[in-house]
Amino acid sequence: MLEVNAINLHYGAAQALRGITMKAEPGKVTCVLGRNGVGKTSLLDALMGQHPVSGGSIVWEGSDITALRPADRARRGIAYVPQGREIFPLLTVEENLETGFAPLNREERSIPDDVFALFPVLNSMLRRRGGDLSGGQQQQLAIGRALVMRPRLLLLDEPTEGIQPSIIKDIGRAIQYLRNLGKIAIILVEQYLDFAQELGDNFLVMDRGQVIYAAGRAELDEAALKRAMAI
Repeated sequence: MLEVNAINLHYGAAQALRGITMKAEPGKVTCVLGRNGVGKTSLLDALMGQHPVSGGSIVWEGSDITALRPADRARRGIAYVPQGREIFPLLTVEENLETGFAPLNREERSIPDDVFALFPVLNSMLRRRGGDLSGGQQQQLAIGRALVMRPRLLLLDEPTEGIQPSIIKDIGRAIQYLRNLGKIAIILVEQYLDFAQELGDNFLVMDRGQVIYAAGRAELDEAALKRAMAI
């Protein structure tokens, strides 16, 4: 389980996160919602260790990881699919997937069958350069690369942004499959509300670096959720 306890984050004098507290559990999708610029990506950067927090703590599987570097968090089973995908355009699809080997022990360095079962197009394009793929195919590649790491916590930053509807459905099915495995905690940052509602178990809405609405699926008030997102 991931436990985030009252974290703050600053970029110089500007405060991007204000007292964020949340949890993410294996077998559940936690959706983080809100308009652009409210701190959603900053939250994922903090969880991955891309930017140090200025207060609070981050506990993963019972250990305080607040001060760990991103590489050390990756070795502990945390994978991040950033906004914009950030694949290597000059490497082949296969080479891009193999960059996920970095945090793994030598005996684990293989591409799991699940990657190609979830995204069959990747198997047919192994020798093509990443930069030759469409935006949707690159998003599938970025998620596939994260899955190569055998994550126990998967951070997804707006995976539907700029993606055609057919691939959004493929990505939704993949997230649902991973959740149903019961072994992976998933944090999904998303602006596409229908997509989030279809997949989410827990929902947080952010504004100005703070959580302004939080609910589990059972107690979700859709009207209140939409009001919070409109603020």
